[in-house]
Amino acid sequence: CVALKKTHMIADFYKYFLKRYFSNIIGSGIFISPKGVLDHAGSVGFSLIVWVLGGGICALGSLCYAELGVTIPKSGGDYSYVTEIFGGLVGFLLLWSAVLIMYPTTLAVIALTFSNYVLQPAFPNCLPPYIATRLLSTTCVMFLTWVNCSSVRWGTRIQDIFTVGKLLALVLIIVVGMVQIAKGHYDALEPQTAFEFIKDPSVGQIALAFLQASFAYSGWNFLNYVTEEVVEPRKNLPRAIYISIPLVTLVYTLTNIAYFSSMSPQELLDSNAVAVTFGEKLLGVFSWVMPISVALSTFGGINGYLFTSSRLCFSGAREGHLPYLLAMIHLKSCTPIPALLVCCTATIVILCIGDTHNLINYVSFINYLSYGVTIAGLLYYRWKKPKLVRPIKVNLLVPCSYLVFWAVLLGFSLYSEPVVCGMGLVIMLTGVPIYFIGVQWKNKPHWISSAVGEQDQPKRLCIVFLLQRNQSCERQQRTPHTAFWNSKDLFSIRS
Repeated sequence: CVALKKTHMIADFYKYFLKRYFSNIIGSGIFISPKGVLDHAGSVGFSLIVWVLGGGICALGSLCYAELGVTIPKSGGDYSYVTEIFGGLVGFLLLWSAVLIMYPTTLAVIALTFSNYVLQPAFPNCLPPYIATRLLSTTCVMFLTWVNCSSVRWGTRIQDIFTVGKLLALVLIIVVGMVQIAKGHYDALEPQTAFEFIKDPSVGQIALAFLQASFAYSGWNFLNYVTEEVVEPRKNLPRAIYISIPLVTLVYTLTNIAYFSSMSPQELLDSNAVAVTFGEKLLGVFSWVMPISVALSTFGGINGYLFTSSRLCFSGAREGHLPYLLAMIHLKSCTPIPALLVCCTATIVILCIGDTHNLINYVSFINYLSYGVTIAGLLYYRWKKPKLVRPIKVNLLVPCSYLVFWAVLLGFSLYSEPVVCGMGLVIMLTGVPIYFIGVQWKNKPHWISSAVGEQDQPKRLCIVFLLQRNQSCERQQRTPHTAFWNSKDLFSIRS
């Protein structure tokens, strides 16, 4: 059969870690979320505490996901685990929310950040035009979709190149900020000033501050979506977690400290592009470096999320929870083109219907909801199959601590933003009738089966190949197995 390739060899672990896992966590969020975190936290000091605790919560979640990743070694992350543990309906609802909400919204936020940072220098005294930001964002998403459809290698090379821009921006911000602090410019960071609240804090606002910070940390569960493509996941999943989460937390905290070394809290809240404002205040004639570096960073972030979201659609279609068309991969490049096109289309639609701040609360709420359900599944699986071999087995305090925080966070977030957070719940629950009609109902009328893509017609437009590989995976011999129509057809169904 034609299948996704295991390209991530053990010898290339650190190279792959930098290209995919580390770069997927450190993305555009650190250039967007500081404003939202400060706004909801109410003070500089408390916003820094939120950033540190946010990294700690991600570490707890990552350890739980590492256990699930080696116990249920399937690609698809949360979706695959929940389907295995709770059954089809819960797994489908998670998949439904991911395809319609989580990944398209995250991609939309990153794309809007890209366009804001590219256009902001041209509009120094006002916000960039709405139409201009949407057109540029759409162009960026469509271009990267084409790249990922054409070749996995091209997508990887883009990730390599644009990771440099991301790290350049962060290193520049941190170094310049530390120089400012060494010169004595740390008034906003002094304890008596740092904990002066701009507005009265509340538990609901603090919960929303954590949601904003969680957007910057999103991507910590990335490797669980491509477990089947990772060699030696038992070793490489924990290794990636132990290296990345503490490092990312340190980088994010230092970046925020650097921001406050040059900007007052009010200046940061008034800025549409925090890193651009930082560069204009401290870099002088070299201030142009900052928007270019952040634009490169967000460009690479879009590429990384397209890679992950398309694999999730692929896994869902392979399990029969999405139209079978999405389980098709390109015959030559082995890329899931239909899944990539669906992700691209959903992202463009969301680009046109929301602003960045509300979209972050919206997607972070659903993200946390899915994380909590998945980690609750870990506890249930321990009870359901106590004798199952688990190469990684975390202490029960780890998932229990995460779930306590999860319940408090989601409860107060829903109380504070009932419309934004509630909309995500409503969209998720619309998947219930879709599941019973599209998946559970086996003897459907022909017109319904055609609508959900269950007919065999796509197979008649394909040629299926068997791939025979030697153990070193250095050579592949393609032997025609079953041919329908002709060898020029583009796609092959994974069998």
